[in-house]
Amino acid sequence: MNLVPPIVIRPARNVAGCLRLPGDKSISHRYAMLAAIAEGSTHLENFSTGADCASTLGCVKALGVAVERSENRVVIHGRGQKLQSPTGPLDCGNSGSTMRMLSGILAGQEFSSELTGDESLSRRPMARIMAPLEMMGAKITAQNGGRPPLRVTGGKLRGIRYNMPVASAQVKSCVLFAGLFATGETSVVEPVRTRDHSELALRAFGAELAPAGAEITIAGGQKLKAIAAVIPGDISSAAFFLCAAGLFPGSQLTIEDVLMNPTRARLLDILILMGIGISVTQLEEQHGELRGTVKVEGRALKGGTIAGADAAALIDEIPALAAIAPYTAGGVEIRDARELRIKESDRIAAIAANLRAMGAQVEERDDGLKIPGGQRLRGAEIDSLGDHRIAMAFAVAALRADGETRIRGAEAAVISYPGFFDALERVAER
Repeated sequence: MNLVPPIVIRPARNVAGCLRLPGDKSISHRYAMLAAIAEGSTHLENFSTGADCASTLGCVKALGVAVERSENRVVIHGRGQKLQSPTGPLDCGNSGSTMRMLSGILAGQEFSSELTGDESLSRRPMARIMAPLEMMGAKITAQNGGRPPLRVTGGKLRGIRYNMPVASAQVKSCVLFAGLFATGETSVVEPVRTRDHSELALRAFGAELAPAGAEITIAGGQKLKAIAAVIPGDISSAAFFLCAAGLFPGSQLTIEDVLMNPTRARLLDILILMGIGISVTQLEEQHGELRGTVKVEGRALKGGTIAGADAAALIDEIPALAAIAPYTAGGVEIRDARELRIKESDRIAAIAANLRAMGAQVEERDDGLKIPGGQRLRGAEIDSLGDHRIAMAFAVAALRADGETRIRGAEAAVISYPGFFDALERVAER
């Protein structure tokens, strides 16, 4: 029984102000893992404040890596490629990213590890990483048809060429990380391009990779060197504020130093197509990752379709886009996004149920949603299902609803952005 009271969101008349967001979650995970197996001490600023990335730091500490943390500054003293056998299970918390990507590194260690997680993570499928790692020579056992806890027995790995059946940046990362410990070359072929943070991070730490169209290859035995980096603001967290500003014609919002990686910034293109005014200034690059300041101006919202490669690229941002879909003129159709059903919650079902609770018409499909435009929503009782992106998305939808909205389980936002509701309150004008 959840004893935490619901968060109440009142309607706003505008969104305005300036924000600087915590470091990108995807980059924070990867830098922490690679720093653990690098030589030397890695210094990271603006490390993600979310609980998921804290789970990654906890796991690398349990593997014998010294970690110093002061708020969003982290120093990781790498051990090189040989980690220390953990004395107990590695607790990944709610973080599928931690479990899937760290498994690739553990597959190359000369000991066995058990990876566990919370109730939500224990329901999420891991067979998609088990298959390639077993092909490489690791032994992995799981419960309940490929669900956590996982037991990874590492050892001598061999390079493979792996054709991914489903596009997944986490699976790609897992295989490439394992490839560092394998004999020969390891190649991953993607059916659809996914975020390339792992490739950029590996290069930043000194590894060489060979891209060839949809294929990326890494040679085993490469040693990594520590880096210093300032992690740009999380663009998936920015999505909620960009969508919030888009709800109100005339709104003016600035988000400073946010990630502009082309495999993640498709969100901006979609928002522009939906009629929102967006400009990017102060573009710069560090360790291959683009960053910049985003200025958004609310205008009349059009509809749109998210499908194919866009659905893969925007998988984390779809909840925010779905939350503003009823307020668009033409509605929003989401296809090819079945991956949403195996996130922290079944996000397709959660979005449909909560939109209906607010009085919206919505068609739920196996791989997506069709949400008509021109609708007027009312405040309602929302169930986040313990999913951080559902909680944050419906806080955005509530800003233009009639009456107050109560979000149960809103504390789930701590997974990616503990300060989200405070930040939203600062920029929502009433």
